[in-house]
This record gives sequence, C-alpha cells and structure tokens, in this order.
Amino acid sequence: MTVPLTDLSWVPEACTLPTVEQPLRATAFDDVFEQAVIAVDRVENHRVRLVLRPDPVVAARVADLMVRETDCCSFFGFTLSATGGALTLDVTVPPGQIPVLDALLDRARATAGLDSR
Repeated sequence: MTVPLTDLSWVPEACTLPTVEQPLRATAFDDVFEQAVIAVDRVENHRVRLVLRPDPVVAARVADLMVRETDCCSFFGFTLSATGGALTLDVTVPPGQIPVLDALLDRARATAGLDSR
C-alpha cells in the first residue's frame, strides 16, 4: 500500500519543526520505513519496535534522523540497538502521546508494506 508523502496527518501537533520543514522530515521517515524496516511490533502500549535491515549505513541514517527528531519532538524516546546481527529501533512515548505512536506505527506498517496488525 502506498501512502502519499503529502499526507502529514500523522505528524504530531506537539511537533515544533517549522511547518515548511515537516514534509521533508515526513519524507525522511517514509524513506526509512520503506527501505529499512522489515518488521514492526507493538511491544507495549507506549513502545513500538522497528526491526531494521542490519546494515551500518541504515544504523547511521536512522541515528541521524532520531537525533534530528528529538530536537523538535522531545517527547519521543529512541533506542537503537545492534546486537547478534540484528538492528532494532525502539520508539517510546509518554502516556499523553500514545495517539502519536499509534499514527507512527500505522505509517511505518503502511509505508513498509507490512500487515496492518
């Protein structure tokens, strides 16, 4: 399923990134979701795990994106782990931001072409 890059409905209202830059950031997320995500799991209500292609270039790209994202949406917690030949990204949010995590989860699954549940 292709999700239009111009659909920014999943971008959180709490985002402080200037509106003009939001489509570029959304595109960066979509690129990661499409090119690097191989599985998406809801670990807890407030935590999602993205399983990524275990590649150093992917790890560097994702780390850079996460650093930039926490500058504008500081409520996100990102943990990038490389262990045992696997690469994962855990995304956490506080209870008040669970709808944002839900939207991110749905966006990741749709853009990566994964099952919706």
